[in-house]
Amino acid sequence: MSDVIVSRDGPVQILRLNRAAKKNALTGPMYAALAASLDAGEVDQSTAVHVIFGQPGIFCAGNDIGDFLKTALGDSGLGPDVLRFIRLLPRLKKPLIAGVDGPAVGIGMTLLLHCDLVYASPIATFSAPFVDLGLVPEAASSLLLPQRIGYARAFEVMALGNSFDAIRAGEAGLINSIVPADQLEAKCLDAARRLAAKPRAALAATRALMRGDSTGISGRTEEEAIVFAQLLAAPEAKAAFEAFLTKSKR
Repeated sequence: MSDVIVSRDGPVQILRLNRAAKKNALTGPMYAALAASLDAGEVDQSTAVHVIFGQPGIFCAGNDIGDFLKTALGDSGLGPDVLRFIRLLPRLKKPLIAGVDGPAVGIGMTLLLHCDLVYASPIATFSAPFVDLGLVPEAASSLLLPQRIGYARAFEVMALGNSFDAIRAGEAGLINSIVPADQLEAKCLDAARRLAAKPRAALAATRALMRGDSTGISGRTEEEAIVFAQLLAAPEAKAAFEAFLTKSKR
């Protein structure tokens, strides 16, 4: 079965991460599948809203560390599938909704900054351990997170490495509301259907006006990618990946 399951609920496209055995850690093929599905939904006139889910108890553990280590050893920087996905996020024209149950780590957290609505279960946690891995943030999160939750709290997450629970994420404005786990998907789909039922042109124009010009976001994505690639090939990152993989095997 695919590590990314794509389904429909009328005008709503549902993307479900389906690699629970690895805590939904994203691999190159998963990035490619997500980007292809989002691209297809953007041009499909029958699609009005995108929704992304993980699995019960785990949203996304971030990028697969094994993939990172292979990339680091090859000195090739971020893979093309990763770049395609993070470059696409700020260019989406249709609403993106996420339902977070359990940990949202790394890209699992930073992609939420590109969502229009985020609902989380009480056990959701949010963390971005890039610095601990010898890296920098990606997906323009070095710009978007301080804008969203303020510099001090963003620095706490990105540099100090602290995680936020669902309550603090709600207080910071990172999520819209906390929903019981057994009601989470229904809440997301209800919001998606409500958006899909609205006049498309007015919804698209309102979203575009509220989000503003995406040029700065795309530019920051490229800046981060350059530094990320440099650090990815450095000894500190390689050592951090190897230590992580050794610890995870214990």
